[in-house]
Formats: sequence, structure tokens, C-alpha cells
Amino acid sequence: MRASVIIVNYNNREDLQRCLPSLLPSLGSQDEVIVVDNASKDGTATWLGQTYPQVRLVISRENLGFGGGNNLGATHASGKYLVCLNPDTTVERSWLEALILVLENNPAAGLATSKILLLNDPQVINTCGNDVHISGITLCRGIGESRQSFTILEEVGAVSGAAFVIRRDLFDALGGFDERFFLYMEDTDLSWRARLAGFGCLYVPGSIVYHDYCLTFGPQKTFYQERNRYLMLLKCLRRRTLLAMLPVLLFAEVVTWGFVLLKDRQNLNNKIRAYAWILRHWHSINETHQFSRGRKFHTERAMLASTTWRLNFSQTQQGVMMRLSKLIFDPLFFLSKTFLAVIGIA
Repeated sequence: MRASVIIVNYNNREDLQRCLPSLLPSLGSQDEVIVVDNASKDGTATWLGQTYPQVRLVISRENLGFGGGNNLGATHASGKYLVCLNPDTTVERSWLEALILVLENNPAAGLATSKILLLNDPQVINTCGNDVHISGITLCRGIGESRQSFTILEEVGAVSGAAFVIRRDLFDALGGFDERFFLYMEDTDLSWRARLAGFGCLYVPGSIVYHDYCLTFGPQKTFYQERNRYLMLLKCLRRRTLLAMLPVLLFAEVVTWGFVLLKDRQNLNNKIRAYAWILRHWHSINETHQFSRGRKFHTERAMLASTTWRLNFSQTQQGVMMRLSKLIFDPLFFLSKTFLAVIGIA
């Protein structure tokens, strides 16, 4: 089997009704589709079994989240390559061929991600891989720019979980997704662990996927994003590296607290809950850190050097506050990253 396309579904029947007719004609005879139903209540499982018997349906009795759902799908997969695809996407005919060809031609690359365009505005980019900030904050790369931009095959900070492929043997060696993340940043964490193991993440402009994307902020989003950012940093970076990065991390706290106070005040306790979760799980995080560190073949320096010091504030705010934030914090992060480069950290 060449590729196993895994789609994790949670009450996304309407999205699957659009996704699967687009996806299935793009696959070859050596490819398979696995839909993991995360305890949906919208009748997806019954509908899928009746309408698409060629699709393998895996039912979870509980919502395992994005990472857990993909891990469950991987246990049923036979492909040399594992492909993660969101249910709220459609694809162009050659999207998968382009991703796999790039990995076959680049043995040092472990993951490859698509050019993802807005489904409702196909001339506009959703993301071309993800940018990872020096603080671990992850943002869509190229969001809002023209489809004609980002035409070069290149290394990126992280793949987008909406559409990417990973070598099966690498996925297994990394232990798959970290299921503690549940929602948000699992793709960045997986990308960082792959990069620390010596494998690159490539953006493939010839692989076109359309995503029904709209930036929203639910009641739990800040909690998951901040908790998972802390978890990723603590897992992936040495303690002395984190100590050297303390100014960067403190500036990031000011930025994220500012966002919460201005845009998410009704969920103010989410930041505090993120801190509390990390403290409660400190021992298990340290165990995971030692495990990860023992598997690293390359130092952190190359990975941190590829991070950006710029924060795209326009993804969360507009107007005077956006310009003011950029004016204040971009120079601070630039100076901090320059300092880290001078002392050999980044």
C-alpha cells in the first residue's frame, strides 16, 4: 500500500459529503482512505458505511481529539506514507502525487505539506506551511496573500495539520502525535520532534488543497493553544536553552496576555488554567523531555535559527493596536533572537 489518507471526523458529516467526492478520484489503486469517527452524534458513521463502503470506517466511542484520532487511524493504516487531511477540505487531482513525489526525491525530508487555499475564496491563501515564532507561537504562513505567491518548494517551520504527509516509519519512530495536546498545535509539535530527529518539513506549492477556514476564538481556544505551546517548549528544548530564552518567553507572555485582555476577556481564566495544567503535569512532562532528548540527532540550534522573530499581529487584530504591537514587540523579539544567535542558541 502506498498511502493511507486519514480523516478525523467529529460531527463533520456535511464536510465529508463535500470532501470525499473530491478526494476519492485523486487516489490511486495503492492508496486507501480511513475515516476515524470521534464519537459523532450526527449519524456520520451510518451514512458513511452506506454511501462509501470503500472507505474504511474506524469508530471511537469517545472524542480522542485530532492527535488521538489520527493515532487510532494509523493503527489501521497499511500505507508507506500516512496522510492527514481535514474533513473540511477539498483537493485538486494531483495534490497527493505532488506530496509523495517530493518525499521520494528528498530523503532528508520527513513531512510535506500542501498549498492550502480558502475554499470560499480560492485565489487567497489560507496557509503555505506554518511559521513558528521564536516563542513557539505558530501562525499561518502567507495567510491572506494571493494564490500566485509562494511558488517555490522550500523548508518551513512546521506542516499544517489540515493537509500533510509523513513517512510511516518516521511517524512510528516519533510515537505519533502527542495525545495530550487534544486540540491545536499537534502539527507543530510533531514537526519539531521530526526536525530534532534530523528530518525536514517541506512546503509543496504543486499540491493544492482548499480549506473551509475562518479564524474563530472559541471558549477553550486560548487554554489549548497556550497550554500546548508551553508543553511543546518544555518537551522539545533543553532547560538551559529555555533559561537563555527567558526574555523571549516573557515578551510572549505580555503579548498573549494583551490578546486575552483585549479580545478574549470573557475567558480570562484560560491562561491561568494553562499554567495550572503544566504545574500539575510537571513530572510527566519532564519524563517526556528526557525521552525526546535521547532521540535527538541534531541540536536545537538549527531549528531555533529557522524560527521567525516577526509576529503577524494582523491575524488577530487590526488598526492602531496591530500597528502599535508590531512597532513595540517586533524589535524586542529581533534583539532577543539576535542575542540567542550570538550565544549559540539560535
